[in-house]
Amino acid sequence: MKILNIGNLKITLPIIQGGMGVGVSLSGLASAVANEGGVGVISAAGLGLIYRDASKSFLESSIFGIKEEIRKTREKTSGFVGVNIMVAMSNFVDMVKTSIAEKVDIIFSGAGLPLELPGYLKSDSTTKLVPIVSSARAAKLICEKWYTQYNYLPDAIVVEGPKAGGHLGFKPEQIEDEHYSLEHLVPEVVAEVKVFEEKYNQKIPVIAAGGIYTGEDIYNIMKLGASGVQLGTLFVTTNECDASDIFKQTYLDAKKEDIEIIKSPVGMPGRAIMNGFLTKVREGKKIPLQCPFKCIKTCDISSSPYCIITALINAVKGNFTGGYAFAGSNAFRATTITSVKETIKNLVREFNEKQKSHSTH
Repeated sequence: MKILNIGNLKITLPIIQGGMGVGVSLSGLASAVANEGGVGVISAAGLGLIYRDASKSFLESSIFGIKEEIRKTREKTSGFVGVNIMVAMSNFVDMVKTSIAEKVDIIFSGAGLPLELPGYLKSDSTTKLVPIVSSARAAKLICEKWYTQYNYLPDAIVVEGPKAGGHLGFKPEQIEDEHYSLEHLVPEVVAEVKVFEEKYNQKIPVIAAGGIYTGEDIYNIMKLGASGVQLGTLFVTTNECDASDIFKQTYLDAKKEDIEIIKSPVGMPGRAIMNGFLTKVREGKKIPLQCPFKCIKTCDISSSPYCIITALINAVKGNFTGGYAFAGSNAFRATTITSVKETIKNLVREFNEKQKSHSTH
């Protein structure tokens, strides 16, 4: 596998561990991936709940939480550390400013267009900015807007296809449409980005995400022009993943038909492992009480059947009567819990085997 360059960062293993909230990817998983030469990513989603003892205010405990997780990760690794901050989060700006002040290596930002992101950098900031998009059009819009307004181009772009876990940037009818598949999107984004690369003489690597599960998948998508990949689901079933053992077990127990598209309270489709909680939601049996956190801008408690952040934190702790697990389309392929080291070793081996067989044909 080739080195992935994001700005002046030389990432020896071109693998980014996807940021998974709430509490699935924190310092444990992020540091383990960073130690193997990839980029470990802390999810900023829901940190105010995970660190609720730090302050009565969700926003204040979120800031405390992000600082704490970055600090803990840095204690365990000298590798590259990123933070995933969703644009849809009501405390997006706080989380971005704090992460930049803490000198995190990279901010990954999706779930909306992070059009103002470069505006939070200071003259001495070292943090790289990587938007997550689901179309070439979005990539173009961000490049144009950032350059015009801030004289800044993305340090890399993640393009996430419809096989990803969690919230998806697609309409329900696009999810199974092959024109929106990752294999279609990557060349489109690469071509769009190339225009900016040539015009401004700056490299913008494209990183492919959503449904990548094996070394062969990595090889195939890189053949289409991706410079790196982002994987989430595969890392859930590792010892170092920050979720509870019960949460990991739901991945091991899941069959292909259990992984479904659900309608999330935040107004986007999401991919999750079906369970009793979600069945009750479908049957209209879940009634929300109140919204204590106002964590997502687009979440409307008046029409929402449950509080998503509570459901996700319940699941990560192992309480599935009160929650559920988001998962990528390949989650059912997990058969055992292994270490991050072993997982990455397998990916590299599969990649090399595919490369070898390809060069002999």
